[in-house]
Amino acid sequence: MRLKTYAICLYILLIYWISSHIPQMHSLFFPTLGAFSLLFISRPLNRAEIRNIAVGAISASAVGSLFVHLSTGILSLLATLLIVLGLMKKMNWSAPPILAVALIPFFTQPPTVWVIPVSVACTLAGLLVTLSAAAYAEKLMGGKPAVIKTDSDTAA
Repeated sequence: MRLKTYAICLYILLIYWISSHIPQMHSLFFPTLGAFSLLFISRPLNRAEIRNIAVGAISASAVGSLFVHLSTGILSLLATLLIVLGLMKKMNWSAPPILAVALIPFFTQPPTVWVIPVSVACTLAGLLVTLSAAAYAEKLMGGKPAVIKTDSDTAA
């Protein structure tokens, strides 16, 4: 677990550095990335749960981006909240950071509708690769089993 914690810290630092030094990559860094990091290391999740959380985050950011481009007003925000909360309930997305990611476009107001969902997808993919590499390294070093379980681990 300690190696994953260090890996997450380094990953978030890298994303922050990239977003602050390369103007086109500004939207890669968002505070909710820390919440997703903690979620992924604090609960034993199987691959299907991780995939659902990632799909939920990307979908929520797309909903938020779409409504921000339609209007930046309070009704647009309300529609985003209602739709994302409805999707979270219907799809069983039990990850609070998903709702937070839907609100990112209301703060950053990106130039195009696809910037935030693509940024969320890329950043979460990088986070999952980082955590997988750290879990593999822990396994090689004889540490505790990886937090990310395979689907076969939960079949018993």
